[in-house]
Amino acid sequence: MTYLEIDDTSLYYSVKGDGVPIVFIHPPLLTSENFTYQVDELSKNYKVITFDIRGHGKSDYSSTPLSYPLIVEDIKRLLDHLRIDKAYLCGYSTGGSIVLEFLLTCNERALGGIIVSGMSEANGVLKDKIEIGRSLAGQDAVPLIALAVSKTNSNNKEMFQLLLTTSLKGNAINIEQYYAYSLEYNCTDQLENINLPVLLVFGKKDRQFHPYAKILHKKLKQNELKIIDHVKHQIPTKAANELNQFIKEFIACH
Repeated sequence: MTYLEIDDTSLYYSVKGDGVPIVFIHPPLLTSENFTYQVDELSKNYKVITFDIRGHGKSDYSSTPLSYPLIVEDIKRLLDHLRIDKAYLCGYSTGGSIVLEFLLTCNERALGGIIVSGMSEANGVLKDKIEIGRSLAGQDAVPLIALAVSKTNSNNKEMFQLLLTTSLKGNAINIEQYYAYSLEYNCTDQLENINLPVLLVFGKKDRQFHPYAKILHKKLKQNELKIIDHVKHQIPTKAANELNQFIKEFIACH
């Protein structure tokens, strides 16, 4: 296992393949293992970089409270460590919000963004769901959330066991902080300031996220929206082939 020592913590990361670099960003509780199918396929053509956010999976607890700007700084430090000038950033769910934060605050280090089932803000039912996650993490109920999240994101027993095992290693304090920051984050009014190309990928059955897809598609200057028919929210694991193909086509065009 490979670690990057940053201030008060150790960040677990993995690099596989050569070529154009892509950094993958996971949502709360889940880990880099959620991108197993992207690593396996895309590393044949690209340099695929995954990492566990502070307090998640194999990364250590962070005494510095987790926030999107902090995660962005960690990604920049990881790119520096790997001597990578620019990369594509791919985020799943709230990880997509971190992609937006990265593009807004340090676009000079990005080639573009890939947002999978993501959003620029959280409202209504989504906000309620994030609050439930935050509340349970605050009650140190990580095993309960890990079981639910791993089940919904797995497409077979092996993936379920992998996601569950790594999710259970997370630190409740940092997981709660990630959920809490996701509750309040809103960059919708700044989307027009992003000048880099962005790929948007959403599930046709993920009706709750269709309004967020419309916001991003309308406000981002350079974007292409792809809808996958047979899937809800959990695209990286349940529609991996389609997602991987969209990413290949997107990078080939830019």
